[in-house]
Amino acid sequence: MKTTHPFNTITLIASGAVGEYCLVRFDGAQASTAGEKVAGVARFNAGNLEAITVDVSGIVLVKTGAAIAQGDSLVSDANGQAIPALALAVDAGVTAVGSTAANGPILVGGDLPEFVFGDAMEAASGAGQLVQVLLRR
Repeated sequence: MKTTHPFNTITLIASGAVGEYCLVRFDGAQASTAGEKVAGVARFNAGNLEAITVDVSGIVLVKTGAAIAQGDSLVSDANGQAIPALALAVDAGVTAVGSTAANGPILVGGDLPEFVFGDAMEAASGAGQLVQVLLRR
């Protein structure tokens, strides 16, 4: 039996249908864009304008949208489910910077291209499974 240990929860008003164990945006809608910023994980199903409990920190269950390895950093897919974050890489033709004394900014902007919401505590072989995730908050 999989267990959860949420540390903090909030109540939001659902903006549209939200699935149990799916990722929820700050406006109460289920995540619908891959890699978007999320508030947490829905503890139960909710219909439009219903109150929904959202776990925002701790160890929780999350529905998977793809195969996941234990320890993977996780982001949302377009269905509000967990998928592995993309690995950062240096584009072809670009020189990797390996010095802390490099001139100029290396990264600019406030947010990375994907919002990593947690880390997989166990593996999943594919979509539609529940995995324990340590939320990053």
